Amino acid sequence: MKIALSTDHAGYEALKQLKQFLESLGHECFDYGPQQFQPDDDFPDFIFTAAQAVANGSCDAGIIFGGSGEGEAMAANRIRGVRCAVFYGPAVAKAPIDAEGNKSDDPYEILKLSRLHNHANMLSLAGRFLDNEQINHAAEVWLAAPYSDEARHVRRINKLDEMA
Repeated sequence: MKIALSTDHAGYEALKQLKQFLESLGHECFDYGPQQFQPDDDFPDFIFTAAQAVANGSCDAGIIFGGSGEGEAMAANRIRGVRCAVFYGPAVAKAPIDAEGNKSDDPYEILKLSRLHNHANMLSLAGRFLDNEQINHAAEVWLAAPYSDEARHVRRINKLDEMA
């Protein structure tokens, strides 16, 4: 899979290690920057180019970082055709269920749901909330999750994409 990667200063180191991890799994990664650490960088400068690569089909998916990941997801979601989810860290729902509605206590289930139900094609990770092991696991779980072809999910995704 071709994966667009980008970050702000808060995820700079994490992005480098994630790129190595993803390449070890056989993915082809494209680093949209920054190319050097700058504590006062402006994340939209880097996130927009990664999101455009996903939107235009140059990359199959994108993974981006920020301190919280929120601003980066907001930037990515401004690009038509991008559906970026945010992941802060492992969590279990108060009434834990999996993507098919079965009982589950998998703390990474929300990642699967973002792909299955919402066809997320980008993932924004909270660099200040996740360690490298969690980052790698989150990326692996998210990338492995399929998109649903159920009519209700496809209908909703089409509405999202039409409004962008």
